[in-house]
Amino acid sequence: MITGHDTIVAPATAPGGAIAVIRLSGEESIACCDRVFHGKNPLSQAAGHTIHYGTIVDGERILDDVVVAVYRAPRSYTGEDSIEISCHGSRYIVSQIIDLLVRQGARPAEPGEFTVRAFLSGRVDLAQAEAVADLIASDSEASHAIATNQMRGGYSAHLHALRDTLLRLASLLELELDFSEEEVEFADRTHLREIMQQMQEAISRLTRSFSLGNAIKEGVPVAIVGEPNVGKSTLLNRLLGEERALVSEIAGTTRDTIEETLNIDGVLFRFIDTAGLHDTPDRLEQMGIDRTRDVLSKARIVLHLADATRPLPAPLSVGEEQTYLLVINKSDCRQLENLPAQALSISARTGEGIDRLLARLRATIDTNGIYEGDPIISNSRHLHALQQAANSLQRALSALEEGLPTDLLSEEIRQVIYHLGTITGEITNDDILGEIFSKFCIGK
Repeated sequence: MITGHDTIVAPATAPGGAIAVIRLSGEESIACCDRVFHGKNPLSQAAGHTIHYGTIVDGERILDDVVVAVYRAPRSYTGEDSIEISCHGSRYIVSQIIDLLVRQGARPAEPGEFTVRAFLSGRVDLAQAEAVADLIASDSEASHAIATNQMRGGYSAHLHALRDTLLRLASLLELELDFSEEEVEFADRTHLREIMQQMQEAISRLTRSFSLGNAIKEGVPVAIVGEPNVGKSTLLNRLLGEERALVSEIAGTTRDTIEETLNIDGVLFRFIDTAGLHDTPDRLEQMGIDRTRDVLSKARIVLHLADATRPLPAPLSVGEEQTYLLVINKSDCRQLENLPAQALSISARTGEGIDRLLARLRATIDTNGIYEGDPIISNSRHLHALQQAANSLQRALSALEEGLPTDLLSEEIRQVIYHLGTITGEITNDDILGEIFSKFCIGK
């Protein structure tokens, strides 16, 4: 990962649009652009947050009519002097302008380098920087809301508050170590215990939120399971509105999982059509069934599809965090008078009851807190750091209960502070930054 104060350039928009944006950042970004921009006045005389119309020229050749936005440090995305050139979206024009700017002293930016500079200049913390990538990748209203809240600092503010409280506790404990010979107690142990327990619950809430946050970010996994020929593939095709899965009256047609996504009222659901559950001597078919059981164990929602013309199956055993939904298919062939509690009756062939099924699926995901700005984590790196912080905090509480020496108690609290700091970037290193920003696109 390259960082520094040199001037970097990259397209900030995806190719193919009518308009493209080219971004520069660095100490010489304004001067670099000035050498190829012809407008009413030089950009060097322009105030920050101003827009200027003109042309980009390469010698005597005009490359394009453009609009240039000028941002001056520190009031820019990167915290440096920055330029954004809006030009026509032709790939040729974009490449010609970037090549011209490179000849004027800029260099092509690395993936995520603009956001790296925003982090290093203190414009955003590390959690906010990671949210930029999540925002770009968001493909539903709910995932967009999570990324937007994190990028605006709501999640970071929560972590900073936790960390600041712990820093005050650690300072008091370390003050006691300075006066150890006098056996002075600056941190009241009862009050200390109460605060640490509050911290424990706050970290636990954040950790628990990962299940929802990650499901929304990646798509809520829904396993469509059941016996062969109950209509699993027909249901998937009906939900998607296209013939995605092969449908046949021959049992065991589906031997591998088929996965597709559907946006239901702002939440992305990831439907997984699986091989029918039954006993079979066919080794290849059994491999598909084994995969079905694996998918079932990892799904957030288990959609158990049954056939109205057959005896109803026994409910499947699911985990505590999984939602079990019994759906009885082929209502067009036979209407059941007494449905089991919470079961739904549908016809995947005709579409009867599909709207009710979609509404039931959507109701399993409570997004009220997301849209209200509740701190929710969706990043596995953050989850691991919170789990490490929780372990250290538990050891600190145990040390307090057992009356262990102040230095041991202080060290465990310092470990909690350390792990929380790795999330927001108060504590980091080049390897972590390289791993995070290597996943960014060019121009961000």
